[in-house]
Amino acid sequence: MRHECVDGNEAAAAVAYALSELVTLYPITPSSPMGELADAWASAGRTNLWGMVPRVVEMQSEGGAAGALHGALQTGALATTFTSSQGLLLMLPNMFKIAGELTPAVIHVAARAVATHALSIFGDHSDVMAARTTGFAMLASSSVQEAQDLAVVAHLASLQTRVPFLHFFDGFRTSHEMNRVDMLEQDDLRALVDDVGVLAHRERALSPQHPVLRGSAQNPDVFFQSREAVNLFYDAVPAAAQDAMDRLAERTGRAYRLAEYNGHPQADRVIVIMGSGAGAVQETVEELNRRGERVGVLTVRLYRPFPAAELVAALPLSVSRVAVLDRTKEPGAYGEPLFLDVVATLAEAATSGLRDPGALPRVTGGRYGLSSKEFTPAMVKGVFDELGSEAPRPRFTVGIVDDVTHLSVRPDRDFELPTPEGDVRAVFYGLGADGTVGANKNTVKIVSEHSDLHAQGYFVYDSKKAGAMTVSHLRFSRQPIRSTYLIDQADLVACHQFGFLFTQDVLAVAKPGATVLLNAPYPPEEVWDALPEAVQRAIIEKNLKVHVIDAHRVAGDLGLRGRINTVMQPCFFALSGILSQEEALDAVRRAVEKTYGRRGPKVVERNLAAVDASLAELHELTVPETVTSTTPLRDVIPVGAPDFVTRVTARILAGEGDLLPVSALPVDGTFPTGTTWYEKRALAQEIPIWDPDICIDCGKCAIVCPHNAMGMKVPPPTIWTVHRTPSCPSPSTPGSWRPRTC
Repeated sequence: MRHECVDGNEAAAAVAYALSELVTLYPITPSSPMGELADAWASAGRTNLWGMVPRVVEMQSEGGAAGALHGALQTGALATTFTSSQGLLLMLPNMFKIAGELTPAVIHVAARAVATHALSIFGDHSDVMAARTTGFAMLASSSVQEAQDLAVVAHLASLQTRVPFLHFFDGFRTSHEMNRVDMLEQDDLRALVDDVGVLAHRERALSPQHPVLRGSAQNPDVFFQSREAVNLFYDAVPAAAQDAMDRLAERTGRAYRLAEYNGHPQADRVIVIMGSGAGAVQETVEELNRRGERVGVLTVRLYRPFPAAELVAALPLSVSRVAVLDRTKEPGAYGEPLFLDVVATLAEAATSGLRDPGALPRVTGGRYGLSSKEFTPAMVKGVFDELGSEAPRPRFTVGIVDDVTHLSVRPDRDFELPTPEGDVRAVFYGLGADGTVGANKNTVKIVSEHSDLHAQGYFVYDSKKAGAMTVSHLRFSRQPIRSTYLIDQADLVACHQFGFLFTQDVLAVAKPGATVLLNAPYPPEEVWDALPEAVQRAIIEKNLKVHVIDAHRVAGDLGLRGRINTVMQPCFFALSGILSQEEALDAVRRAVEKTYGRRGPKVVERNLAAVDASLAELHELTVPETVTSTTPLRDVIPVGAPDFVTRVTARILAGEGDLLPVSALPVDGTFPTGTTWYEKRALAQEIPIWDPDICIDCGKCAIVCPHNAMGMKVPPPTIWTVHRTPSCPSPSTPGSWRPRTC
């Protein structure tokens, strides 16, 4: 078994590819990398568990991908697909058929919000909850390691029970998080896969050699009975899934339960949760118990069929209050899906004698994390405080300020988890397409491969993508990293775009005494005076150590205009001390050769030169004792903007959208138009200047410029006609051609 640093998409796709003969797909964020990886592996000739290269087919829609999957399964093929959000909804008709025909298959989903009042490409469980009536078993992973391990469990259990599985994990928070994973080898998969299930699936294939009728139309006389005939197959799913988990544990040492409890054995308050939020809850539970409280967390992994018996057995008898957290919203429902399942399970446990009816816990339901909204230990502490109150609210939200229906729970802002000694946390502010995210992904891989440290990388993207701000959150620790939330106390903060200092509170995440790395377009002796007053004040008050480099100049001199990643990455290693400087530089050079090798030797040479030149251009800034700047932060929007732009748009552009209360947002997603006119992003490193001496009036500059920096005016059309005058009887006489304007 080998350690490798991968994201959740790659962890799941590696298993799906190895256990499939056909991959049908249609890309949709954030599941697209799973399909891209499968396509790349097939192009490179990578074989599956049975020594063949799976066929990877991109269809023209998600409905087409599901239809092709359905057809392939009916021929006895082992097939899979990947999807998210609306893509999953388009697969629902085929999913009902696949499940109704008891066909083993696995669909891997990077769970994402479904568009309602607005589109969101970010993660929650609204898509998978829309699929819970299809008949697919549903298995939830809460970490990158689980995305690999439970992908195997899903494939094994599906082959054993004939019930198809939907294996899901949180979009972006798990799908795009990089973490150190104990990768399964082909030998591990070979030991786990039972070919009996594969052969049985083959024997049920439709074939002219043994024709059968499948997918007929049925009348009311028999349809109901046919639906009930599948009950025994679904009854067998929990045991089959747990058996697959147990076999995985025997092989790897990593044990999982369908419903797994962690916390105080005599807990009085418990949170029930599913997905990546479990990591934040587990860390909070451990700290609260260390402080003398009695709390716990119950993580649900198998959601359909719901593991009622396992949940009841896992929940301590001492529990008096339970909060069930759902990462979805069903308007008009009495409660969200997981909450209702837990309530029904505990009520039936009381009537069946498994629980004392007089000692049933009080169950409340909460919503959290919609569209990848942050879910932090401070919020978890707030939920436990609400549970411990005299009269906890039956329904609540956490992570927002609800000043309309007043359902929101107040986080405990003073609650912080202790940082293990030796841990390093770093936050990087970059610009989409400037190479910052790519460099940080390489950094996480380098540290994982060249040290005993665990490394985690999570990347916050803007939906505007290229040209928008990206924020990279990197953690390095000697212990496995379970933190599924953003860093708010960083040991190192790197700002790769100097202009961000004038619009964003970049240093808010820097803890006192932290190191700051600035990419500044000034000589070192001029950087301090160029900083805004607020930035200077933060540096002095927090006693920050500041280092500067003109990365754009260094990159430009080497022919890497705009690509500053190989300049900034060596600077990070030099300042963080995670690896020895020489070891880090050697690893960066190897990463450069691997990353850019296919682009030709010149590109590799330029990037290697950038690595070698970077540290010589890195300078420590001399910080005065007092603030000298009078430069204010730049207004995000101009003075005099409309009320909505001032109250809402401006705060979103300033990175303060999380602070907006419910009352500030339109109830139906209707926004005023033309608000982008007020967004002055000021991201360009250079500005175009028109030189009339060399202009040939071709108009290309005005056509291609995305910022409308060069305008074009087109005069009204002119028609040239001939008319005769008494003095010029002949049209050929000079001067007889006169313009006439329409």
